[in-house]
Parts: sequence; structure tokens; C-alpha cells
Amino acid sequence: MIAGSPFDEMHNADGSVREPYHVLDQWLKEQPAQALSLMAADAEAIFRRLGITFAVYGSNEGTEKLIPFDVIPRIISAMEWRRLSKGIEQRVRALNAFLYDIYHRQEILKAGRVPEALILQNSAFCPEMMGLDPARGIYSHIIGVDIVRVGPDDFYVLEDNLRTPSGVSYMLEDREAMLQLAPELFQRLKVAPVENYPENLRRTMESVAPAGAGSSPNLVVLTPGIYNSAYFEHSFLADQMGAELCEGHDLFVEGGKVFMRTTTGPERVDVIYRRIDDDYIDPLTFRPDSMLGVPGLFDAYGAGNVTLVNAPGTGIADDKAVYTYVPEIIEFYLGEKSLLKNVPTYNCTNDDERAYVLEHLEELVVKEVHGSGGYGMLVGPASTKQMREEFKRRILARPDNYIVQPTLALSTCPTFVNKGIAPRHVDLRPYVLVGDEIRITPGGLTRVALKKGSLVVNSSQGGGTKDTWVLEE
Repeated sequence: MIAGSPFDEMHNADGSVREPYHVLDQWLKEQPAQALSLMAADAEAIFRRLGITFAVYGSNEGTEKLIPFDVIPRIISAMEWRRLSKGIEQRVRALNAFLYDIYHRQEILKAGRVPEALILQNSAFCPEMMGLDPARGIYSHIIGVDIVRVGPDDFYVLEDNLRTPSGVSYMLEDREAMLQLAPELFQRLKVAPVENYPENLRRTMESVAPAGAGSSPNLVVLTPGIYNSAYFEHSFLADQMGAELCEGHDLFVEGGKVFMRTTTGPERVDVIYRRIDDDYIDPLTFRPDSMLGVPGLFDAYGAGNVTLVNAPGTGIADDKAVYTYVPEIIEFYLGEKSLLKNVPTYNCTNDDERAYVLEHLEELVVKEVHGSGGYGMLVGPASTKQMREEFKRRILARPDNYIVQPTLALSTCPTFVNKGIAPRHVDLRPYVLVGDEIRITPGGLTRVALKKGSLVVNSSQGGGTKDTWVLEE
């Protein structure tokens, strides 16, 4: 499991091709010399035309970048996917039960299964949510679970994203591109569809609408605006769902209800898919200096007149320190053992574990508890002595702000690079929708570390994406 010889998803140890990849291997052998280069150029043209970019904060090369796309799909067998999706469903059920509990009776804290201070003194805990009952008791309706593979049957959850998981638009556009670039490959393989995600998102949102919303609730996507790094995704999903894309100033609250300003007068809003952080959604309840939110929105939510997707306060369940307790959380609420493993994690507030971490930083991965996007992170094997010294100082100053894990030998997939086809490390973010039922999109977003030997797959750190093909029975 620890960094060593990585598992090759396409080849067995003896060099033979693994069963799920037989058809792809044959197809690759049939391609003329320049075919993949031409496909890659076509893919770039498609993404450039669609304007699929993301913002890189602190970059010197301009803020907007095209996410690199690899034209060789990643393949997951039907049996592998069945195992994975069962584990994912178990996890999201338990995490929603945990959120309901900590904002109500806090039984898990009273039972001593999760430390009280870890929750109640955590900046992601939202006291304003205490006692509120969201529609259907669901807090996190849209979840991204980051999974890595280290062996034929060994999958680990790296982290749970229950606030505002991004990247689903890349999953959808990657599939659209592959359908255009390699239609004949889809004819040879039965690939589970992902294109019904926007329709499933709409169904999920409609299923958690407030009681008075009627048979066709009014849905909106609330965005911070065009300067946000995921703005393309906000507008894409609104368009695909047939929902309005709004900024804070497009909405207002009157009589405890939320309305949208339109050219034909105010329109009642029932469900808001918000892509704005908790602190900024309502200047009357949270940060008074926020220009992004809607004054009075939280009171309308508390009164049950509008549903927020995802609910405020869900961040406590994807806090990286809380992550270490997820197997415990699953057992407490579901009475089951966790089907998907956590990565072994060191707690820096424990004296012995912290001493071990400080001695072995060159072998470990250090993550900020509230960090994301590959920022605020140290990958020990790729670090310099100066970087390690800096992280030692940070850990000693704020041991509660970091978790530390062994460096995993992430699995590799064949990837088209400058010198031809070569193995590159990958992870996977499946997307889950929770409403009247749990809907898991087959596959998800595969992120690939394009630099040889690199384990960092984040687009902000030079990673790319691949289409993920789950084979149907």
C-alpha cells in the first residue's frame, strides 16, 4: 500500500493485459502512428471551443487555463464498480446520519465515539444549524468521494467532499469528447452512461423542495460570479438542468420567502444549489461584509420556505480530522463495518504520533485539515529539506491543523504523453446525489498526474482528466 511498485490497472504482473482492458488494448494496437496525437489535438480544440477552463490562483501564466485531457479512457469492470458503489452508498448514508445527529441530540459525542472538542470547537461546525430539520433530513445532497486504488481489490477513500464538490462538468464533457473522438470504441464496449447526471441532479433537487413548492419547484444555481474558479461548471449545470443561474443580487427575501428578480416581476424560488461557502451566503447571519449572499436567506431556510443544496454546516463531515473517524461513524449509525477503507492517518495532536511524523516527514503526506485543491500540502518524497523544515514549524505551531498519511502507491493507467503511451498515477471522484433516493453516477472524474512519477493529480497542480468507463454486465 505504501509507495513502492504501483498497481498497473491495464497490465498483470507478467505483462499480460487485464480482462477489462482487452478491447481497449486491441483498439490501441490498431491505431495508425499519428492517430492519438490527432485525437489529442481535436480534444483540445473541443474544450477550447466550449470554454472549459479553470482559474489558477497565484499563477503567473494568466488566470484561465485549459484542463489537460487524456484521450485514453480508464476502464472499471462491472464487478469492481458494484463493490465500489456499495461502499460509497454506505458512506454517504452514515455521513448524513452523522450530520443530523450532531445538529440535534449529539448521541455520538455523548457516547464518546467522536471527541466533542473536535466537533464543537471546529470552524466548520455551524451552531446556527442546531435543531433545524432540512427536507427529508438530508444535509449533503451532492457528494464527491475521492478514491484511490493500490491493488486489484484494494481501494481507499482519500477524502469525502460534502460541501460543494466540483469537477462534475469535466466528467460530462470528457464523455462528450470521447463520444466524438472514438465512437467505434463505444460500439465494441458496453459503457454505462453518465450523461443523465444533470437530469438526476434536477430530480434530486425537486425531491427536497419545501412542502408548498407544488409539482414543479423553481430551482436556481447560486454562483459567486464569473471570477470564481468553477464558474464554467456553475453555468454549465444550470444550463443542463434548465435552471436559472443567479448571483446574490438576483435574489431577495420577502415575508420569509426567497424570490428571484425577473423582467416580468418577482418569481418564488424553492431550491437553491449554492456554490457559495457558508460564511458568505447571508450577511445577516454570517459574515456581514459578504457581497455574494442574500440577506435573510438563512431565516427563510430555517423557516422551511427554501431548501439549500448542500445545507450549511455540512463541512464538519468532510473535515480531514473527522475523516479519521468515518469507520467509527459508519459502525455507530448503521451497525456495519466500513466497506471502503480509510487511509491510515496520524493525528498530530497525539504526542507519540506527532514525534513519529516529525522524524519521518520525507516519507509522508501532510495535509491541512481545511485545505483543498492540492494547496497547503507537503508530499514528503517530492519535498526539499527547506519545505520539510517549514512544515515542521507549522505542525509544531498548530498540530490540530494537519493530518498526516503514508505516501500511497496510487495505481497507474495508460496515458498519452509526449513520448507516446506511458503509465501515470490516477485517482477517482465518483459523484453521489442524495434525495428521494441515492443516485451514484457510474464512474466519475478520473484525475491523472501528467508529470512522470508525480502523485499530485489536482488540476491546480498540473494534473489532467480522463474519461472513466464503467463496463455494463
